[in-house]
Amino acid sequence: MSDKLIVVVVDGMRYDLAIENLGFMEHLAASNQATRCRVVSELPSLSRPLYEVLLTGTPSSLNGITNNSAVRLSEQESLFHLTTKYGLVNATASYYWVSELYNRAPFQFLEDRDQRNTNRPIQNGRFYWEDHYPDSHLFLDGESLRRQVDPDFLYIHSMNVDDAGHKFGSDSKEYREKILRVDNLLSELVPLWTKEGYQVVITSDHGMSTWGLHGGTTDGERMVPLYILSDKVAKGIHDVTIPQLAFAPLMCQLLNVPPSETMQELPQSLSCLTGTKTTTSRL
Repeated sequence: MSDKLIVVVVDGMRYDLAIENLGFMEHLAASNQATRCRVVSELPSLSRPLYEVLLTGTPSSLNGITNNSAVRLSEQESLFHLTTKYGLVNATASYYWVSELYNRAPFQFLEDRDQRNTNRPIQNGRFYWEDHYPDSHLFLDGESLRRQVDPDFLYIHSMNVDDAGHKFGSDSKEYREKILRVDNLLSELVPLWTKEGYQVVITSDHGMSTWGLHGGTTDGERMVPLYILSDKVAKGIHDVTIPQLAFAPLMCQLLNVPPSETMQELPQSLSCLTGTKTTTSRL
């Protein structure tokens, strides 16, 4: 069984509208080819703090990344640090805030778009800084990195869903359309990735309110989907909500690397995912 992993984070994609519009991913979950459950994001439900949560498994009260203006390097061990530490190759195609958290802050636009440095936590990176940078380009940036460096861990982070949510609100045609486009991209790439031996995980950092906002405590802002394609977890649709702090240690388990000392133990609510049997329980 391969330990190689691709993680796709679709920024600002709320749970209910994901399962309404990700037709391909829902097909995989309903046919027991993938796993789907809910994740409740940490607070505040803002982007930069939740990038840190997803990648380090630590809350903002511990890591100090408490708002989107916290432009500094992380002080925690991230999945990039850990994969480098244990001799794996990592890569990312992401928004520039990811580079600012783990490679260099502030981001140098003329120098930091393409990064190749095995001495940094992110060894191979391509970064963008405009929220409307097309998801189609971003996903192919990630696929290009995959073909170039054959990473053990590839992290792809897109922004068009979040951008449309801020402009039009989550209860809009434009917001749904961007999720549908993500699903179309995933329908092209996921079969290729799994054929190449990768485990694949799709999730989001936070959701979006009908007002086009996030940062607060409502379900629309906090509930996000989690899809997993891996023989290491039980497939099917699971009526379970897991805390976002469990994401990073779960990724460590999929990658077969030890978690950091500050990551929490996996909660009991994840026990239903750790076997190999299938389930058809509906949410």
